[in-house]
Amino acid sequence: MLELDAPNLLRITTAPGLVGYLEQEVAALGYNIEEVHDTTVALTGSLRVCMRLNLRLRTALSVHYLLQSFPCGGPDELYANCLAIPWERIIPPAEYICVDSRGDHPSIDNWMYVNQRVKDAIVDRMAEHFGTRPTSGPDRHGVVLNVYWKHDQCSVSLNTSGEKLSQRGYRKIPHKAPMTETLAAGVVLATGYTGEAPLVNPMCGSGTLAIEAALIATNRAPGLLRSNYGLMHLAGFDEAAWRQVRVDEGKIRSKGQPAPIVATDIDPKAIAAARQNAKTAGVDHLIDFSVCDFADTPLPATAGILIVNPEYGRRLGETQALRKTYERLGDFLKQRCAGWTGYIFTGNPILAKSVGLRTSRKFEFWNARIECRLLKYDLYTGSKTPRRQAENASASQPEV
Repeated sequence: MLELDAPNLLRITTAPGLVGYLEQEVAALGYNIEEVHDTTVALTGSLRVCMRLNLRLRTALSVHYLLQSFPCGGPDELYANCLAIPWERIIPPAEYICVDSRGDHPSIDNWMYVNQRVKDAIVDRMAEHFGTRPTSGPDRHGVVLNVYWKHDQCSVSLNTSGEKLSQRGYRKIPHKAPMTETLAAGVVLATGYTGEAPLVNPMCGSGTLAIEAALIATNRAPGLLRSNYGLMHLAGFDEAAWRQVRVDEGKIRSKGQPAPIVATDIDPKAIAAARQNAKTAGVDHLIDFSVCDFADTPLPATAGILIVNPEYGRRLGETQALRKTYERLGDFLKQRCAGWTGYIFTGNPILAKSVGLRTSRKFEFWNARIECRLLKYDLYTGSKTPRRQAENASASQPEV
């Protein structure tokens, strides 16, 4: 059984483009960060710290707790080193196991083979101690192990999250191709949103941006919406400690009512899905949903932040069809949103130019394998710049 408060190396993973926001989150929780890489943040912590990180982090994908690190020259050496780990003290005999591996080693051209060798070592050792072999497979509903093997160094860690932390559990009705929860949280955090000013989200789809904004505005731990984590399946899991951490994190809420959050979509099915997802997340009372064209979105009297995530078709025909939509977005921002700060999230730089407004800043993100930009527009009150002049100013900006 692993000690709850034994310190070890923790690696928190995130999606490309989000590590800066993850770093800010971890630091804000009071932890000392030791390393930052493209998609990981490392620090020293215990399994109790893992409990808190899993519940509290918005932009993380998983929290790994190091079990063993060792030199490794090939698959046989990998098996021998993994066989030496006391799995009987870590994994219950009837538990389900998933192994996920990655890295860079000349002896490996198929990482499924690495997964299998590690599984063999685990079940062989456990069979020797318990007389039974645990089941294993690709699902992450039980104990999840992460193997990272690069050059001649290998590490084996517990993925204390199990399923990705982006799977909050509230999005029962996704509706088309929604933005992941972690990406949505990163986009909202990039705007500087705190809940003090209104937030408006036209073209809301299944409501992910608005829901993540509501969770941020109320300072709710997003992980409380989920009931299953990898760390819960460890041998000797301390249920009392886990319950106490959940209670403690549940008490952390912002005081007072946040400024209005408005979410609209022209598709009634999208709004129905968004309402249900918000209800599951416990924030439906904080979001004003309505069915309308984005240009008819009702705006609160006080200016705030407006975020739009329009479609960004990848093929030529789709781009041409969406050009008018992006032009209308520019008109909407210019004509109705004076005094607001507008943001458009898109993965199509050609369409972005059709907005016809000058960006004040561009944030880089990745949506799956698509390189995207969050484009910021400072919409000054009283600005009546003609579209042609705005297009000329925009053309002088670096390409998005």
